[in-house]
Amino acid sequence: MNRFKSKVAVVTGGGGGIGAAICKRLAREGAAVVAVDMSPSAVLPVVADIIASGGVAEAAVINVADEGACGQMIEKLLSRRQRIDVLVNNAGIFRGGKLLDLSDDDWRRSFAVNLDAIYHLCRSVLPSMVARRAGAIVNTSSQWGLHPAPDCIAYNVTKAAVASFTQNLARDYAPDGIRVNAVCPGEIYTPMLEQGLERSGRSIDDLNKRVPFGRVGTSEEVAALVAFLASDEAPFMCGSLVEITGAQAVA
Repeated sequence: MNRFKSKVAVVTGGGGGIGAAICKRLAREGAAVVAVDMSPSAVLPVVADIIASGGVAEAAVINVADEGACGQMIEKLLSRRQRIDVLVNNAGIFRGGKLLDLSDDDWRRSFAVNLDAIYHLCRSVLPSMVARRAGAIVNTSSQWGLHPAPDCIAYNVTKAAVASFTQNLARDYAPDGIRVNAVCPGEIYTPMLEQGLERSGRSIDDLNKRVPFGRVGTSEEVAALVAFLASDEAPFMCGSLVEITGAQAVA
């Protein structure tokens, strides 16, 4: 498929499991990908892999919680490429615990990365999309943002806010030709999930048994959904919160 030929796509959290898969999927389908991450050691190999496979990609090493850095990155990118067709707000962090277990920094950092970064980037990208009356934004929420899991209040609340932000933005800018949707993954096998297993003492087999489909999801499966929502094959999908869970309910 070549659904993103001649299009420019910005993907945050591009060095992580799901983010890297999204970058590679969009590049494979013809997009010029800007992989955004604060860790050079994570994002540069992703870009190198894309280029080695014949794709077009570059890295932007910034902290997406920094409003100024977000604005400068988008401004420079638009000056060079004149357009941004797809924005995937995928960067996120997990701070587990009940309310009394969290520090103030856990709470504030969760909002800064999981929600405020989306606000800053959308504010920077939308004017150019509105001017062209075209563009697709896909945000990464979570199944837990729709159905809260226990002992994860900061993560749950920020991902619920991402879901609400998505629907509000969609309704405000659909008249301008901008489509905004969100993916809401359940358990996906990523480095973040591996770390959670280590903390809990559970195994991947334990998780697989809890999923009616028989296994947890993969980053590539989430990337395929993101690519569909960002593509012209989903022209009437706007304001959608799409769960990808293997039919698993939140425990």
